[in-house]
Amino acid sequence: MARPSAEDEGQVDGRPERADGPRGRGATIGAVCQTLRQEFPDISISKIRYLEDQRLITPQRTSGGYRLYSQTDIDRLRAILRMQRDEFLPLRVIRQELAAGRGSADNAVDRGRETSSSEEPREPRHEGQRTSNVSVLSKGSFHLRSDILNEPGTDEKLLRELIDFGLITGKTGADGPVFDDAEREIILVAAALSRYGIGARHLRTFRSSADREAGLLQQLLGPSLQSRNPERRKEAVDVLDDLAVTVSRLSHLLLVRDLRRLTD
Repeated sequence: MARPSAEDEGQVDGRPERADGPRGRGATIGAVCQTLRQEFPDISISKIRYLEDQRLITPQRTSGGYRLYSQTDIDRLRAILRMQRDEFLPLRVIRQELAAGRGSADNAVDRGRETSSSEEPREPRHEGQRTSNVSVLSKGSFHLRSDILNEPGTDEKLLRELIDFGLITGKTGADGPVFDDAEREIILVAAALSRYGIGARHLRTFRSSADREAGLLQQLLGPSLQSRNPERRKEAVDVLDDLAVTVSRLSHLLLVRDLRRLTD
């Protein structure tokens, strides 16, 4: 795999460039990635480039060909990522939202005021349409069983069924059973689906699909993930994280395509 370029590392002409760099200079793609990673752990340089390929953002270029992102570009990127994460909007719709003025600096400021007014970010617009910030790159934190059972819609029966059908496993912690960030999100999604009569037994289809997708990615990256070279392993994990996001997007699009046939 190719080594990161100076641009990827957040450098211009060999010099580091801050995300809040000198006025008029802008930020490099590496600096932007670091800036956004706190809110979007699965963000990557390749994803930013993909959004540029889709003409959703148009950063300036230096004479040497390096991308430089203004604060307006960063605000626009943040708006795009939120629409993808919180509302599952396809790029076509996101493009329309941006054309209508969403993602402008004023909107970004308003959103920042809303978020800073409380310790927790604003809840997504539609219940059940939020993708979590879990990532292959981050192990996240663990949550006590008792804390999860305090979440709306969860109960002992749901947890037991999810465990019985292999959707979650949990582990033993010092204070009792605990679940990681990904499993916590699985439980919350399962609780939301249960309100529509979709039980844990119905979710085995998703588990089987995820197993097949994971098996495919393991075939592609297995040798690199098991390499003795730490740099090669790190690069493989980065690629695996990108692929996880891309495969998830593909699964969603295929589902939307099939469901649209029901409305024809």
